[in-house]
Amino acid sequence: MVEPSSPPQPSGPLRRGFLWPGGLSARLLILTSLFVLFGGALVVPPTLAAFEEQWLLDRVRAAELASLATEVAPDVVVSEQLSSDLLEVAGVEWVAIQSDGVRRLVLRGNNLNRTPYLVDLRDQAVASWLAAPFQTLFGGEGRMVRVVAEPRFRDAEFIEIVAPDAELRQELTAYLWRLIAVTAFVSAMAGGLVYLSLNLFLVRPMQRITRGMELFRADPDDPRASVRLSGRRDEIGRAEVELALMQGDLRAALNARARLAALGEAVAKINHDLRNMLTSAQIASERLAASADPDVSRALPRLERALDRAVKLASHVLTYGKTQESPPEARPVAVGEAVIMAAEEARLSDEGVRLVSTLSEADQVLADPDQLHRILVNLMRNAREAIEQQAGRVGGGITVSLEQADGESRLRLADNGPGVPARVREHLFLPFSGSGRADGAGLGLAIARELAQGHGGDLTLASTSPEGSVFELRLPGAPAAIAPAPAPKRPRRAAAAKRGA
Repeated sequence: MVEPSSPPQPSGPLRRGFLWPGGLSARLLILTSLFVLFGGALVVPPTLAAFEEQWLLDRVRAAELASLATEVAPDVVVSEQLSSDLLEVAGVEWVAIQSDGVRRLVLRGNNLNRTPYLVDLRDQAVASWLAAPFQTLFGGEGRMVRVVAEPRFRDAEFIEIVAPDAELRQELTAYLWRLIAVTAFVSAMAGGLVYLSLNLFLVRPMQRITRGMELFRADPDDPRASVRLSGRRDEIGRAEVELALMQGDLRAALNARARLAALGEAVAKINHDLRNMLTSAQIASERLAASADPDVSRALPRLERALDRAVKLASHVLTYGKTQESPPEARPVAVGEAVIMAAEEARLSDEGVRLVSTLSEADQVLADPDQLHRILVNLMRNAREAIEQQAGRVGGGITVSLEQADGESRLRLADNGPGVPARVREHLFLPFSGSGRADGAGLGLAIARELAQGHGGDLTLASTSPEGSVFELRLPGAPAAIAPAPAPKRPRRAAAAKRGA
């Protein structure tokens, strides 16, 4: 058989510093820096494109102003020396103007050795506008750029210049380094502020919660493991509250488990010795069977049944464990007789709390006789003790009725006691939690419900008030009533209880 793999076990509580390697804090710092740098990198291309566009526009405007000198020259012709000076001042090699569909070369410099690349500032696509600076930076040395733009000082269709891009590349490179420096500084400042804010409001509280969880796992009783509530109203605050509640519930469960373990060990030891004592009592009852006393003869069957149940229960506890019940062996049971026998063991009597039974001798239920007896005894004993603890109360009654419908039997036990206190109703059927008495262990109803659920049914509190409580035992199956038979001889207390019904 393949053994199931166990989850990895940490070696112990982890010690995290402000920048614990591999922790959430360090990862947050790295991711914050990367994201801010990425955001800064997205700004670089449009900023460079805008810088290059403005530089080219400045050259176009300078060349346009220089071309106006030809308008005032004699015969609209300038000398080569003046043309060279104007081109040098404007920082261009050629200037052309197109108006009325005619393109005219206004200022001309040296012949071009290479074909210039074109930049049209009139209608430039976004992709080409963003790529232009990088074409200038990495396009090579000695290139010329041909720029076409709309004129500002002339009445023309467009103005065209040709200029070397060496100066543009040089200024663009310097501007790029300044931009990188500014972007890195802003990114570092913004990333640091974002990191510190997130670390203060998110990471540090999570580290505190994680530390508390690790300490709680190592030692639930360690006071340092308790989560300190910050009073925040966000998800972190809700997580702190829920974790604190979970720790409280888990501590209570662990304490209950420890009590159950201690109780189970004690019960196992007691049962071992108790079974030997019960065996001796059975031997003594066998000797009593030879007695000719009629009172002994009448009481002996009940004593033998009680001893048999006690020995069987002790054996089951030792065989199946501290808390495990044996599977029920359901069969038709005369419920009227079972109620009377349980009332005798629960010490119901006409002088105190009496039994009022509406059952007939023909009524039956499908149940394990011994487990049904234990259920009824626990319910009747609890009801009797609750009635007897009422101040100034004398007597009382427990009424038992049966209803069979929809393929199940519903046995109802109603008492006229003080009712179940509101503080214990929620945990009424939980071990060590459902007792309303200071000296109660809270096990009787828990055992009774476990036995009922083992039959496939349930035990519930149907109603409760200061006038009394009603418990309902539901058992699957509704056997047909048996034919009335001659009443067997019963002890006098049982017969008295039946007459009280």
